[in-house]
Amino acid sequence: MITGWRIAKRRHARDAFSGAGARLYGGRWNSPGRPAVYVSETRALATLQILAGLRTPAVIPAYVLIPVEFDEAFVTELDVRKLRKGWLDSPPGDATQRLGDRWIEAAKSAVLRVPSAVVPSEFNYVLNPAHPDFARIRMGRAAELYFDPRILPG
Repeated sequence: MITGWRIAKRRHARDAFSGAGARLYGGRWNSPGRPAVYVSETRALATLQILAGLRTPAVIPAYVLIPVEFDEAFVTELDVRKLRKGWLDSPPGDATQRLGDRWIEAAKSAVLRVPSAVVPSEFNYVLNPAHPDFARIRMGRAAELYFDPRILPG
């Protein structure tokens, strides 16, 4: 079993695995209109992913940490050799979104392992809520999220 970590706003914790946010706004690995759920392989990476997008530390209390468990058999690993130059760009380009969109549409697995743009030697997971195996993914309870004040943007 693999344990991943999702950080979500407390007010969205109940539907943190619906894929609604990524469907509305898109993400590095999906275009708007396609639901997806992003989780990280470690708590630390999930924290860095959130910190990378924060504009102010005042919103930190609005977030919770949610564990998720899934079978390794549900995972497809993205071939990083297929990534084009610029895949790390922020905001993300449409090349990575097209790769993720093709994976979502093909529905060959419930989970896609992708490199993190924040720490490229570590990995995130994209979950496909439309895949039949998604129902077998276990979401844990939301817990308080602690940030050491020394690492918060100031």
